[in-house]
Amino acid sequence: MSETKSTCCYCGVGCGVIVEHDGAQITGVRGDPEHPANFGRLCTKGATLHLTVAPDTRSQRALHPELRTERGAPRQRVGWDAALDHVAERFAAIIREHGPDAVAFYGSGQWLTEDYYVFNKLTKGLIGTNNLDTNSRLCMSSAVAGYKLSLGVDAPPCSYTDIDATACLFIAGSNTAFAHPIVFRRIEAARAANPAMKLVVVDPRRTDTAEAADLFLPLLPGTDIALFNAMLHVMLWEGWLNRDYIEAHTEGFDALKRLVREYTPAMAATICGLPKRDIELAAEWFATSPATLSMYCQGLNQSTSGTHKNSALINLHLASGQIGRAGAGPFSLTGQPNAMGGREVGALSNLLSAHRDLGNAEHRAEVAALWGVPEVPAVPGKPAVELFEAIGRGEIKAVWIAATNPAQSLPDQAVVHAALAAAELVVVQDTYRHTETAAYADVLLPATGWGEKDGTVTNSERRISRTRAAVPPQGESRHDWQIACDFARRLGARLDKAELAERMFGFDSPEAVWNEHRESTRGRDLDITGLSYAKLEADGPQQWPFPAGAASGRVRLYEDGVFPTPSGKARFVATEYVATAERPSARYPLHLITGRLRDQWHSMTRTGLVPRLFNHEPEPQLHMHAEDLARRDLADGDIVRVRSRQGAAVLKVIASDTVRPGQCFVPMHWGGNAMAGRLGINALTPSAADPTSKQPELKHAAVQVEKLTDGHALMAMRRVTGDDPFAVLGALRQQLPDLPYASLTLAGREVPVVVLKARVGEAEPALLAAVDAAMGLDDAAHTLVYDDTHRDIAKRARVDQDVLSAVRLSGETRAAEWLTELMVRGEPAGPLRRWLLAPLTQPPAGQPTRGKVVCNCFDVSEEAILAAFHAGESLDQLQARTKCGTNCGSCLPELKRLASRPA
Repeated sequence: MSETKSTCCYCGVGCGVIVEHDGAQITGVRGDPEHPANFGRLCTKGATLHLTVAPDTRSQRALHPELRTERGAPRQRVGWDAALDHVAERFAAIIREHGPDAVAFYGSGQWLTEDYYVFNKLTKGLIGTNNLDTNSRLCMSSAVAGYKLSLGVDAPPCSYTDIDATACLFIAGSNTAFAHPIVFRRIEAARAANPAMKLVVVDPRRTDTAEAADLFLPLLPGTDIALFNAMLHVMLWEGWLNRDYIEAHTEGFDALKRLVREYTPAMAATICGLPKRDIELAAEWFATSPATLSMYCQGLNQSTSGTHKNSALINLHLASGQIGRAGAGPFSLTGQPNAMGGREVGALSNLLSAHRDLGNAEHRAEVAALWGVPEVPAVPGKPAVELFEAIGRGEIKAVWIAATNPAQSLPDQAVVHAALAAAELVVVQDTYRHTETAAYADVLLPATGWGEKDGTVTNSERRISRTRAAVPPQGESRHDWQIACDFARRLGARLDKAELAERMFGFDSPEAVWNEHRESTRGRDLDITGLSYAKLEADGPQQWPFPAGAASGRVRLYEDGVFPTPSGKARFVATEYVATAERPSARYPLHLITGRLRDQWHSMTRTGLVPRLFNHEPEPQLHMHAEDLARRDLADGDIVRVRSRQGAAVLKVIASDTVRPGQCFVPMHWGGNAMAGRLGINALTPSAADPTSKQPELKHAAVQVEKLTDGHALMAMRRVTGDDPFAVLGALRQQLPDLPYASLTLAGREVPVVVLKARVGEAEPALLAAVDAAMGLDDAAHTLVYDDTHRDIAKRARVDQDVLSAVRLSGETRAAEWLTELMVRGEPAGPLRRWLLAPLTQPPAGQPTRGKVVCNCFDVSEEAILAAFHAGESLDQLQARTKCGTNCGSCLPELKRLASRPA
């Protein structure tokens, strides 16, 4: 067995991992105790990374190039030469006939910095279009624009060490406990070390993060600017400003002061739905604390006013002097593992390398000289939403999509799917072949995945880490940067730029790419000319800037009060509150909030391969306040249709006290691979975007909710021991588009259980036959059968070697939960054989069902935890007995909440 140090491929915390492998197969993963981002800790997602590349997931990998030359035809396996020559011919023909802006690339924060750099160079340098955007547009572009607007450049000024030094932590629009769990572990440790530390959480929803707050501000969705302006009003009124700092290091305060005089706490209390006193207390803690650190994420960014929400929060730091010192400053938490790396190389449609601006002629000339091209085009490319709209209109003929899944993740999914169906050429370059986007690929190019890649990533605190390959590429997959270079040379030959392409893309290693990127930063705010692969290997991860001659990177920016603006001063931005684009109405009376689950990641391309990661929230569910359920005559567990101005989704509804009346919540992860239809949750979200950052308002939609009465219930489960569970999923997915309701997920731990929950029509013999075939219930010799045609009830159960291996219940499904648990546990079915098809909500022996799993590391359920607390066991005693919460710690906030629940 061998070990290789690398990084996690999920969120922007940038955790170091130690990959355990035998040279050919990854067998385990643990946190790297020497990595300064996590010091050995991993969350539930990171701790199960090795399971996403287990042998039984190989069927989901893209392992060789595939090509179809006619729409609607199946793709055929081809060699790399055939695939890339075909794409080069098509791209060249489109560029010659329609110009370079008729093609586009859409990439990902999953790319390494080296991948980003080469694709940026290919698009803007060789082809001559700025039509390169990435999914970072969906999560971080408002943070980029806010930093640039207020501080001069896109450079987070803080570090994780500031968590340990702060006296007041102000979290806005971030469920850190779920989205950045290892950062939250650090927050918990800092509070334990300093009990006087204050935690303020601003969020419409009572999340696990909010549960831990000293002051929770459950503002109405989209009203953040009114809150921040009112806090500044209080600071002005009470004299809590740092006037020396304002005078010496900022500009524009007078205009902001005139604006916020109108934002009294009473006015903001009405707009935000908050107690006036809580607004005043938040302002007091923020301004008078010895050091205040803010953290923020998608709740601010994903908005039609996302840039100004960022700047309004930064205004508070500038006005109180809470910036440029230990424990103080505005800290944007990056969403993806290398969104920062993409920002550094300028891999968005309006940016250039090393924080250069596309609109600056001098900057364009610098990049053109570095790349050896006559010019870089001046016209900005299409940002993500506009890019796919342009595909739908036929303005963009060909699109190359890499390492991302826009057919699930972009808003207004009906528009996206129509665009992909209409495009003349769709190239998908990905590690996986089962994504919703891959279904539209005319050409599928297999890319290496986690554990196989070599390069660098940058985390939220500007820390660059090495990502190292532990095992060889799987199948015929190639590295992203290699694919881009190979394609660039082929395309150059067809555009009469062969010599230029050979010179521009002659890289022979990721280090060669990184060295050119490093040179592009010389003299810039993110100068890394003092870094090298050798330096990173010898000394570990480093923060930028790290110019030549420096002994170390800079932990904290703007300590001297000098900002990278023409005047050297930070800028106050006068920001008016404007109501969110998706306001409720009589037709759409509820405000839908989207967010994340603790154990799932983005569109579940990776995490959806791991059964245990479904155990905390096992299916798509709409969380609603009990009052709203009662008004609609809905019960917990009913199936509902959620409609917005953009589209609809059908899912289960559950009562929740985490949202106010008039609001509801749904996780954003669920797509067409897991739900009825083809579009998933983002069919509901609008494409309205911030005018500056072009980031769409993915967090909010106005919706109506109504009970689904179509059809009758169907449940089918299969315990997959020898066969490929994903082949079963794939067969069942073929049935999803035409069902009125369906949820297709996994359950279990070591042995996966495929779970289908659906509604079907009155007579669906073909559908039931297809489900039975997928579940192994079409073998009459091994299957128990019960049919009641009068009541339209049909049931099947299969027992293999005294273990329940498959069940299908149609028309009556009360036993589904305990039957699924019986499969998950793999316990003998003999004693229960006569009851397997009976309409029992509990097994006849009387043992209760477990409910959701709270601690995924040690498989401890909510029912077991509550039973222990009701029996008088303390949290410490429970943890000593079951170990829950003692490994990754992701479940600690929930354990504490359950411990405080009244018996």
